[in-house]
Order: sequence, then structure tokens, then C-alpha cells
Amino acid sequence: MTLHPSVAAVRRGVRRVLAPLAPGDAVLVACSGGPDSLALLAAAVFEARRPALRVIGVTVDHGLQEGSREQALRTVGQMAELGADETFTVTVTIEDSGGLGPEAAARRARYAALDQVADQVGSAVILLGHTRDDQAETVLLGLARGSGGRSLAGMRRSFDRYRRPLLDVARDDTVTACQVEGVDYWDDPHNHDPGYARVRVRTRVLPVLEEELGPGVGTALARTADQLRSDMELLDDLAEQRLAAIGLPLRAEVLAAEPDALRRRILRLAALAAGSPAAELFHEHVLALDALVTDWHGQRWVDLPGHLRGVRRGGVVSIERPQG
Repeated sequence: MTLHPSVAAVRRGVRRVLAPLAPGDAVLVACSGGPDSLALLAAAVFEARRPALRVIGVTVDHGLQEGSREQALRTVGQMAELGADETFTVTVTIEDSGGLGPEAAARRARYAALDQVADQVGSAVILLGHTRDDQAETVLLGLARGSGGRSLAGMRRSFDRYRRPLLDVARDDTVTACQVEGVDYWDDPHNHDPGYARVRVRTRVLPVLEEELGPGVGTALARTADQLRSDMELLDDLAEQRLAAIGLPLRAEVLAAEPDALRRRILRLAALAAGSPAAELFHEHVLALDALVTDWHGQRWVDLPGHLRGVRRGGVVSIERPQG
């Protein structure tokens, strides 16, 4: 019997990610109950059999809509039916204390919950169900917001223990894979709420681009992310090397001699090392730090996320926490 192409596409992505793991390793799969994550879980269970991996499903209840608890319990049941060796449900409280907005605050709480479960079960990797369509939307949003190369490079295929096996897989394929395998998925109402910019991009902007520019725009955007990601990672590596060579404290005259792309990355790395959260440290913050080097006219300080300040004193730029 020939394997359906959509099922094959999902399994192929998962197989590549699981290949380096050893028998007995635990694999945590984040599952919302939607088609992307259920297709991911089903593929992980199938691909984990030969190397004898432990597949653990976890769903995070954000409590943001009525019936979320019931949906979380339903997802737990589905994960067990699909063959997960163990299942978890975690309820999180969304606190937007940093002014991130509800989406970013929910994401931060979700990742914290996933890390906690992974630590508990000793998981080697955590699988996320983002697809090629998600990547295209991310790139287009970054372009519209003028967020710079880091945003245009899209979502990383891997970071820390997180992996995104489906970034080469279309959303239509995850839906079809669920249908072919008889998996009844949940259609999250938030995915149709035009109050979210990502939903407007998905339902309005990308369809117009496909109609006016021809099919394949989403695929091209995702491909652009891959191309930019390689460039960004190279520049980040060079910046780390230069920071190690320059050392601390950061002398403004030394920084001023660096190319713009490296100097700004060095400043960003310094802010991160001082404790500024990466998810909250935006391009505008880095540019303000850069002005302490290239446009110095006696500024007092630059406010940074994480209750930090960038200051210049005696020709030295430092990231510090205000006293008192």
C-alpha cells in the first residue's frame, strides 16, 4: 500500500530530527490538538518505534478561552490513543508584566512549561509543530514591521533542545495527514480571529499576494528565511568571536572601528549577557545602544528590557542595573 504523500512529508521531517537520538531517549512533543501538532505527534510515534524512543506528549492550557480545560483533556486522550508513551497537561497563567502583548506573554509561559516538563522526564528534544506556512507568515510580519534581518530570518529550525521538523511541510499537508490517518483535530477559534495580525496575514494578505504575484509566494518567503538564517548565524558567530577578542569593558573607540553589523551584534550580546531577555530586546534598543558609540552627545542612559540601562562613562559603554 502506497503511503499518502502528506503523511510521508510529515514523517520525513520528523525522521531527520530523530535520527541523531539513541534508543531509550525521550522525545517531548508539544501538542495543542490542532492538525499541525497532532500530525507531528502521530509521525513521532511512528518514527520512534525502530530506534525505541520514548514519545511524551504535552499540551499546555493557557486558559485564554472558555472550554480550554476540556480541550486540554481531550488532547491528552488523543495523544494517548495515537500511542504516546506518556502524556501531560500543564495549566499556565499568562502574565504580561513586560508589556509584551498577549501572544508573546502566552508564548513565554508555554516555553517555560515545556522546559519544566522536559526537565522532569529527561527529554533530549522538544518537537514543535510550526509549518512552512507559519514560517512564511513570520517573515512577512517581520518585513511589514521593519524588524530587520533577525526577524526576516524567521523561526529557527532548532535551538537549545527545541526542534521544528515541519518547516518544510505545508499546513495543507498536516491537515491532509490527519484526515488520511483518521485523526480528528481541533480548529482553534483564535486561528480565525482577525484581531490577530498573523490571522490577517494568513487569511487576507497572503491570498492577495498569491493571486497577484502567482502561486508559491509562501514557499518563497520560507525559502528566504532559510537563506537569511545562514547569513545571520555567520554574523552572530563573528560577533561572538569579536566580543571575546575585545573583552569587557567595551571601549567606545574600539567598538566604533567595527563594521555596523558586527558592532550592533556585539552590543546586543553584551545586553543579553547582562540579563536582558532576548524576546524583549528589539532592534530599537540595539540602535539606541549603538548611538552611545556612534552618536555620542552626552546621553544619560538607554533603558533596556530586564530593568537594565546602557550607559557611557569615560569612553566605556556598559550595561548595568540601576541602583536604588
